[in-house]
Amino acid sequence: MSYLRKLGVRVVTILLMLGSIPLSTYQAQGQGGVEVENATVAVDFGKTITFAAKIKSPLPIQQVSLLFRGVREDVTRVETVQVAEDGSVSFTYDASLNMFPPFSQIVFWFQATLADNQTYTSAPITFPYNDSRFPWRDTTRSNVTVHWYAGDDAFGAAALDAAGAGMLAMNEFIPISLTEPVNIYIYSNISDLQNTLMLGGEEWVGGHASPELGVVLVAVAPGTSQSMELETEIPHELAHVMLYRSLGSKYLSQPAWLLEGIASMVELYPNPDYARALEIASENNSLLAFEDLCASFPADAGNAYLAYAQSQSFVTYIRETYGTTGLGRLTNSYGDGFPCELGATNALGTPLSQLDSRWRESVLGQNTTGVAARNLFPFILLMILVLVVPIWGAIDMLRQRRKRAKESE
Repeated sequence: MSYLRKLGVRVVTILLMLGSIPLSTYQAQGQGGVEVENATVAVDFGKTITFAAKIKSPLPIQQVSLLFRGVREDVTRVETVQVAEDGSVSFTYDASLNMFPPFSQIVFWFQATLADNQTYTSAPITFPYNDSRFPWRDTTRSNVTVHWYAGDDAFGAAALDAAGAGMLAMNEFIPISLTEPVNIYIYSNISDLQNTLMLGGEEWVGGHASPELGVVLVAVAPGTSQSMELETEIPHELAHVMLYRSLGSKYLSQPAWLLEGIASMVELYPNPDYARALEIASENNSLLAFEDLCASFPADAGNAYLAYAQSQSFVTYIRETYGTTGLGRLTNSYGDGFPCELGATNALGTPLSQLDSRWRESVLGQNTTGVAARNLFPFILLMILVLVVPIWGAIDMLRQRRKRAKESE
């Protein structure tokens, strides 16, 4: 797993503010003596990425191709570039059409076909695709680096404190990695964050985590409410990173309600409006079935908010009922590929739908048994009507036999 290093981030940030990312002078000796010198990358975030270098070879160059991809992508982009007389090459990539995630890593290399009809490949070069539109500052503690552009030093320190407190809360039931780096980027408003996500091909708004990159994006404005917001948003998004690192490939098999429920549960200031949302939905019989929250949350804001409220309450109920080990069995069960309903049965001995009913009874005070009985009453009545005739016939037949037996005596 590849992540930005603190020193690299600082150097790159300064250079990005100047409009380009000159990589260290790089010479890649190919099998046939091909060298790549003065490789540079200029990033205009969300718009263009310009690659430049000088290709040197003792033989005439027939063709040069630039190859690049995100370090976690499977598809490599290949572009043929023109070679100047001095061996210089340059290519500008339209990053607004084929987007890379913000703060991801991009790797590129060159392939040159020489006069001997042999193709030689240079060593790969990796650079960070950072949001270069803001004058980022940064501060680091342990493996966590906070980046922000609005607010003073105290704001950055408060963000680090929120991350540390969130780590302590998570450590009760999520194995915490203190070695692999985590980068937290704090935007000063939702609009800046949304714009960044859209330029990177992402869609969510309030906060965002790229667990595989170890990157967290949140929007918090400096001010009187900054502590509460930092201690809510940062632990929530950090939980996704730590869950990913703990579960590995099993992370992608987890139900949305479980991941978001755990992340919401570690917020240091749980949303006080969640309880009211649950109360209203319970009274209106508009609660969402957890089986419908396995793949994803609803697209509309109202039901998405309710989904978060339900997930936080439901996962808290599971933890209080089955303990931390129960949550662990649940994530392992889903990680092993069990479907949503049966994953709970395998881990906790109770189907998801039944857990849902028990949660509604225990936490929300719903009489789900009575509701179920009322819903089943028409079917029970029909069954009685269907069975009453043959049962009555059997009883009458038995009486007739007894009567004949007495008469024969």
